[in-house]
Amino acid sequence: MTRIALLAAAALMISAPAFAQPDTAQPAAAPADAAALTLTFDVGADTGRIMVALFDSAEAYGGRGAPIGQTMVDVAAGQRTAAFAGLKPGPYAARIFHDVDGDGQMDTNPFGMPTEPYAFTNNARGNMGPASWERANVVVSGPTAQTITLR
Repeated sequence: MTRIALLAAAALMISAPAFAQPDTAQPAAAPADAAALTLTFDVGADTGRIMVALFDSAEAYGGRGAPIGQTMVDVAAGQRTAAFAGLKPGPYAARIFHDVDGDGQMDTNPFGMPTEPYAFTNNARGNMGPASWERANVVVSGPTAQTITLR
């Protein structure tokens, strides 16, 4: 038992200088080829929040995967911009809706049609549903900005 206690004490003494060293770790820098997408929203109402989901593939955008990024823009507080930084260069598409009444969900009529403003990147429009990936995706290779009109 004494031997185990001595070994444990020796291990702590040997490693103590490592614990005493100042933390010199730097946060991981974004890759040199990192891209960014900034979306600015043109809205009709100054209430509620804009919900944004960003996708990096047609499969995920089509509902067979998760968004790679999500954010909420507080329109009532005067915000109008969403930014996604540190992206890998490539195609991205966003689904966006303006939760005007602030209930946290997109309101629809009895037929399932949205009653709150919505949009997609490239201001793409869908035909009886969301805009296609082909219309909505934007290739991001550096700082990229779009103004999106919510309708």
